[in-house]
Amino acid sequence: MDALALFCTASLVAGGLYWFVCVLGPAEQKGKRAANLSGGSIAGENVQDKYKQYWSFFRRPKEIETADKVPAFVDTFYNLVTDIYEWGWGQSFHFSPAIPGKSHRDATRLHEEMAVDLLDVKPGDRILDAGCGVGGPMRAIAAHSGARVVGITINEYQVNRARVHNKKAGLDKQCEVVCGNFLQMPFANDSFDGAYSIEATCHAPKLEEVYAEIYRVLKPGSMYVSYEWVTTELYSGENPDHVEIIQGIERGDALPGLRSYDQIAEIARKVGFEVVREKDLAKPPAKPWWSRLKMGRIAYWRNHIVVTVLAFLGIAPKGVVDVHEMLFKTADFLVRGGDTGIFTPMHMILCRKPENKTSE
Repeated sequence: MDALALFCTASLVAGGLYWFVCVLGPAEQKGKRAANLSGGSIAGENVQDKYKQYWSFFRRPKEIETADKVPAFVDTFYNLVTDIYEWGWGQSFHFSPAIPGKSHRDATRLHEEMAVDLLDVKPGDRILDAGCGVGGPMRAIAAHSGARVVGITINEYQVNRARVHNKKAGLDKQCEVVCGNFLQMPFANDSFDGAYSIEATCHAPKLEEVYAEIYRVLKPGSMYVSYEWVTTELYSGENPDHVEIIQGIERGDALPGLRSYDQIAEIARKVGFEVVREKDLAKPPAKPWWSRLKMGRIAYWRNHIVVTVLAFLGIAPKGVVDVHEMLFKTADFLVRGGDTGIFTPMHMILCRKPENKTSE
């Protein structure tokens, strides 16, 4: 009887662990499993050192303010976090307003589809995804619009992940992914029928540099829409709590420095764009974008236990535990930014390249 009880208990524990790690692991269908977490293009034994290197950027703030240093800074960050993002969040590395009666996945998809609807593109048009990550938005937008989407990301590991996902989704003929710097894109002048960036240009040290590149590759008369991470009119640099929140978001998300909401349109006009529309999509009646982070706190603790166990067993690199803890703390700063209203990740700006302008 004792042996039977022991066998049943062991079987239950083993089954529970399998469900916890392998079944519960994927954030999305065809997503990343906990047992396959890695450091991206970083060799497993170097993940912890690269994590320390990432934090060293913040001890040299002048370096992360220059365009030649930022690509390495951002590339290191996404090598460290891409697998954890995919496993714990999904294939779309951005936020969206909560929609009553809709799942997080549906709310995310609708947020992405709205971006391409604003571009007014036709099936077969060629559009740019500036900062495409592993291609979650790219696939939703391609399927919704019929457009051909070309994405660019600085991170080679994300390029490979995006191509795998595109093929699984049957969209590899419609979606192309390029490894490159969106501050110096390998595309011809006036070659895209539209462009979008979803919570990506916040990684640029100077917004005008990435806006100028997007302007260059757009055809005259074409539209560009961006969802920007910014501080709102409620932010005060004299408030120490506000400063702590914003600095916490910057450190945990590889940001050279968040911009203020009132700078975005001015920068767009400076590089030549006509500003068609500007709106903070997080403002009421939109439901809180940070509610998913609040509801996910139990999942964060669950995931942290899983990551710790996997690292202890040698299945996941040891540095992954540090990275996951960093993201957990960053989530708290993001929630505080949402609760106080001093931060939004979805300040939308819709721009047009004038009809009579061509890039030289």
